[in-house]
Amino acid sequence: MLLPAGGVGMSSAMDDMNLIQQAQRHQLVVRELGEEIDLEIGPGEDDPAFDHNPLMGVQARESSAEEHDNKQMVASQPPTEDQDMTKTQQVKRKKKVVKRWREEWADTYKWAYVDLKDGTARIFCSVCREYGRKHRRNPYGNEGSRNMQMSALEEHNNSLLHKEALRLQMASKDKIIVEKPIYVKALMSKTAGSIVEAALKRDPHEPEFIQSVQEVVHALERVISKNSNYVNTMERLLEPERTIIFRVPWIDDRGETHVNRGFRVHFNQTLGPCRGGLRFHPSMNLGIAKFLSFEQTLKNALSPYRLGGSSGGTDFDPSGKTDSEIMRFCQSFMNELYRYLGPDKDLPSEEMGVGTREMGYLYGQYRRLAGHSQGSFTGPRVNWSGSSLRTEATGYGLVFFAQLILADMNKELKGLRCVVSGSGKIAMHVLEKLIAYGALPITVSDSKGYLVDEDGFDFMKISFLRDIKAQHRSLRDYSKTYARSKFYDQAKPWNERCDVAFPCASQNELDQSDAINLVNSGCRIVIEGSNMPCTPEAVDVLRKANVLVAPSMATGVGGVVAGELELKECNLNWSPEEFESKLQEAMKQTYQRVLKAASDFGYQKESPETLGHGAVISAFLTIANSMADQGCV
Repeated sequence: MLLPAGGVGMSSAMDDMNLIQQAQRHQLVVRELGEEIDLEIGPGEDDPAFDHNPLMGVQARESSAEEHDNKQMVASQPPTEDQDMTKTQQVKRKKKVVKRWREEWADTYKWAYVDLKDGTARIFCSVCREYGRKHRRNPYGNEGSRNMQMSALEEHNNSLLHKEALRLQMASKDKIIVEKPIYVKALMSKTAGSIVEAALKRDPHEPEFIQSVQEVVHALERVISKNSNYVNTMERLLEPERTIIFRVPWIDDRGETHVNRGFRVHFNQTLGPCRGGLRFHPSMNLGIAKFLSFEQTLKNALSPYRLGGSSGGTDFDPSGKTDSEIMRFCQSFMNELYRYLGPDKDLPSEEMGVGTREMGYLYGQYRRLAGHSQGSFTGPRVNWSGSSLRTEATGYGLVFFAQLILADMNKELKGLRCVVSGSGKIAMHVLEKLIAYGALPITVSDSKGYLVDEDGFDFMKISFLRDIKAQHRSLRDYSKTYARSKFYDQAKPWNERCDVAFPCASQNELDQSDAINLVNSGCRIVIEGSNMPCTPEAVDVLRKANVLVAPSMATGVGGVVAGELELKECNLNWSPEEFESKLQEAMKQTYQRVLKAASDFGYQKESPETLGHGAVISAFLTIANSMADQGCV
């Protein structure tokens, strides 16, 4: 049989049209670094052409003039009945498959991208940079029984690559910054209000820093009204002495290169060399670094030592990383930061996401680059740092401060129900010391929810909690062992009945509704463990309800004291009793300084504002007087 002229060309054109239609059908939802591409998946691997045809984003090969003409001829021909039937079947089939796929496989390809491999478009995993059956298999295609199909889905979801992709997806959600209106408190003094307005105008996109400035200025209203010269001092104080932003490139175990951003803010060195924490968390940015360093400046000014304040960190997320990856990142981080560190310049300490492992890697690289071992970073292991109770100091200090407040009320911690948020180093050491004093701590929490044990925690239970956290397991596993405990998903512990609350998780963890729940639960004292844990609205609610709030800049002095003790007297082997005695004495001095400063400016001891305002006043006057002595600095 003879083919008509041009028949070969028409056949080729028909094949090309089929390829284009199949390429359009094979679509999926791809999210790469926040950018969405809307794609759908078609018939799946039951179509033999799936492995060989382009999926998306592929330039069609250049066609000859003859093929181009033939395509136009084919396109102009009316569709036959067979073609209409085929198209209808494809549409029905697509709806059936895509609906199920979108519901149950939607997250699978959020961290994927499409690229060419040997001239063919393939779906690649963003983590492993590889493609394969596990990465693009459609379990609802016509390939075997329902059990086999679900087995393919389970196989993919349980794979290490998929879990890593989901972890990256969650980390990307943490990085999303939602613009929130900044809550501006009404100030009695126009002069004080002008300071906040100037800060808002200069740094409008740093809500945490602005919030911290507002709290400080509000506490200093009476001070500023008595001496207008402090306005100029405050304006200088609110601008950091030095802000360092730098690139941190590092290589993971697969040889992939990543880049994070590092921060270090030397806020004020009027009193002496800087001390402050390092935070490794995806949400870290310049505004948070400034807020933390400002709070640290005031905290250090309240301590018995003459120290400036600093803070910093990076948006690197250490969770899910191997030891070798964290080591390489820490070494790259220190390659830039080391020039600004030293015993007489600045020494970092542990903060969120930074523990003994990270501090060890950081110190090792610092010593290697600096060429000496003068000074030490606060927080690492006893065999090359100093006091063995350094990590306990901050948590123990919170409980000592609570005991001082209760002693003035002729009360004690014994028998009091205590609610603690967080499950990190500070929270665990708070639990330890509360148990030692006979209190009944009943809660801990993490980002997924909170755990309550109505029988209260004891030392054995705390040890079990530490094991859970060390193994990166959920707090929910605790309730499987202890029947009287319960874990609440995506909830906070502030509605549990309590006498004293210890927020020890992160900034702004306690909002207005939480404060209302806390008041209704019978809480009378809040001891802040984390930096600025209460939102301004929450602070207003607590003060109106006559709840006493002890600010973190006063309660956290224990960590500063321990760091300086281990730095200046590291050759001495303190016993736990001697160390706790020194820590208690330092917390007592801080408490008395706070009360005296508040009393000097007319705040009554029973007022809920006394501790917060007194701490800010005492710290500010210490810094302001030194700034005045040193001239325009």
